[in-house]
Amino acid sequence: MIRYPYRKHNKKSGADKNNKNSSRSLKIEAHVDTNLQQIKESTSNSPDFLIRRFNVGLKADVPAAIVFLDSMVKTDTVNELVMKSLLSRPSAEVAAEVESAEELYNQIQAHALELGEVKECDDWNSMMEQLLMGDTIILLEGCIKTIACGTRGGETRAVNEPSTQSVVQGPKDGFVESLFTNISLVRRRIKSSDLTMEMFKVGSTSLTNVAILYMKNIADSSVVDEVRERIKAINIDAIFESGMVEEMIQDQNLTPFPTIYNSERPDTISSNIMEGRVALIVDGNPFVLVMPTVFAQFFQSSSDYSERYDMATVVRLIRYISFIILILGPSLYIALTTYHYEMIPTPLLISILAQRESVPFPAFLEAFILEITFEILREAGIRMPRVGGQTVSVIGALVLGQAAVEAGIVTPLLTIVVALTGIASYAIPTYNMAVAGRLFRFVFMVLAAFMGLYGITLGLIALIAHMNSLRSFGVPYMAPFSPFVLESQKDAVLRMPFWMMRKRPKSITSTNQTRMKDGSGISPSDKTSPMREGGAQGVSGEGE
Repeated sequence: MIRYPYRKHNKKSGADKNNKNSSRSLKIEAHVDTNLQQIKESTSNSPDFLIRRFNVGLKADVPAAIVFLDSMVKTDTVNELVMKSLLSRPSAEVAAEVESAEELYNQIQAHALELGEVKECDDWNSMMEQLLMGDTIILLEGCIKTIACGTRGGETRAVNEPSTQSVVQGPKDGFVESLFTNISLVRRRIKSSDLTMEMFKVGSTSLTNVAILYMKNIADSSVVDEVRERIKAINIDAIFESGMVEEMIQDQNLTPFPTIYNSERPDTISSNIMEGRVALIVDGNPFVLVMPTVFAQFFQSSSDYSERYDMATVVRLIRYISFIILILGPSLYIALTTYHYEMIPTPLLISILAQRESVPFPAFLEAFILEITFEILREAGIRMPRVGGQTVSVIGALVLGQAAVEAGIVTPLLTIVVALTGIASYAIPTYNMAVAGRLFRFVFMVLAAFMGLYGITLGLIALIAHMNSLRSFGVPYMAPFSPFVLESQKDAVLRMPFWMMRKRPKSITSTNQTRMKDGSGISPSDKTSPMREGGAQGVSGEGE
C-alpha cells in the first residue's frame, strides 16, 4: 500500500493549540452555578443554549440543572424522558435516601433516566462535545462529573429520490444529510452481523462525524487499514463536504480523473460493499464515497442491474462510445479540416469548404469559441433558478447557435459536432467523470490544432499511460483491463447474466471471492420447466 507521510503533521495547528489552551483552564466544578457560568462564557451567551434549573429530592433539595442546544435536540425527548424522569416521585424518593453527591449521581444514572443512551462525562472537553452534538447535559451540585443524555435531533431532510443518479426502474430512495439515517439505509439492505462500522471525528473545530462501512469477511484488511490510517492523518480545522475528505485521502491529486467513486444511492453503495469495497459516509453530506475505485465503475449504473442483461450491455457500450465522442469529437473535426482533407469523402469535403468560405477564423479558434459558449450556457443553466432555468438555457443555445451560423462565425457542421459532444457528456452516469472528459477535450483540441491526427495519437498514448499509472488504495485504476483479468470482464464493458457472475472482482478483494456457489446459478439452457415435463400435474405433484 502507498503511504502518505506528507499528510501527517507532527506540529499541531493553531486551532488545536487554542482549543487545548482554552480547555486546560476549564474543568467541571462541584458547583452548578460555576459550571453554568463557564458554559455561558464558552458559548458567548448564545440564546439557543437553554438552561433549566431544578432541585432533586423530597427532603434534601439538591440543586441541579440541565443544559441543551435547542436547535440540535428533540424537544419532546428532553421534556418526556429527561425532565419528567428527574422530577418524578420515584426519582425524588431515590434522591432522598442518598447521602452524597456521588451516590446521587450513580442512582440517577442507573435508575432515574428512561433513555436508551446515557454517557458519563468526567472532563470539560467531552462534556462540551456531547452538548454541541445535541445531547442534554445534567449537572448536579457537589459532583465533578456530568451525565450526557442522548437527545440528538433537529430538522433533517426526508429521504427522497436522488437528484443526480435517477433511474427508470429500481429503488427511489437516496442518501440525506443525516449520518445515522444514511447508515440505516445501508443496514436495511445488508442485514448481516459482518457489516462493520467504524466512527471517526475529523476536524479539530467542526468535529465532523465520519463513518466507514465494510464487510469484515469480504473486504481486504490491508485496504481497510489504509482507509483508517488516511482518515486519521487528516489534519484540518473543519470538514463539511465528502469532497474535502476525498481530496485528502486519494492516491493521486494531479489528475482530473476521480480515483474515489461517490454516489447518493443506497443500493449502489450496498452492492459495492458486498463486492469488498469500503464506504465512507460524512455527516452533513448525501454523497457517500467508495474505495478502492476502478475506471469501469464510473460507467456502471444502478439501472444496469434492474434491466435485462442484453439491454444493459447495449446501454453500457453507448456510454463508452459517448465518452470517446466527448474527448475526441471537436479535435477530430479540427484535425480533418485543417490537415487531413484527403480522409474526408469528396461530397462532404465540398460541403465543408463551402461552409468555411465565409468563416474568418481557423477551425481551432472556431471550435474553441463554440465550446466555451456551450460551457457558459451549461453553467448558466445550473446556476439559474429552476423555474424557467432549463428553458432559458435550451433557447439560449438554439438562438446563439443559429445566430452564430447566420453571422458566419461558425459552420453548421461544427455546431452539430459541439452539440453532439455536449449531449454525450450527459450520457455518462457520474458527473465527475464527465467533467474529466470535458477537460481532456480541450487538451486534444490543442494537440489537433498543432499536429493533427499525429497529435491526437500522441495524446491518446499519454492519456492511456497516465491512466495506467493511477492507483486507488493500491488497486490499479484500469483493472480489469490492465492488468487483464478474464473473470472480471463479465461486469466491465459487458454486463453478463447474474448466474455467470459467480466471483467477486479479484482486483478488489483477495478473500472470500465466491459470490455464488456452483450449482446455485443455473443457465437457462440447463433449466427444465415442470410444465414442459408434466404439465399441471408436474407442478402440483398430483396425478402420479
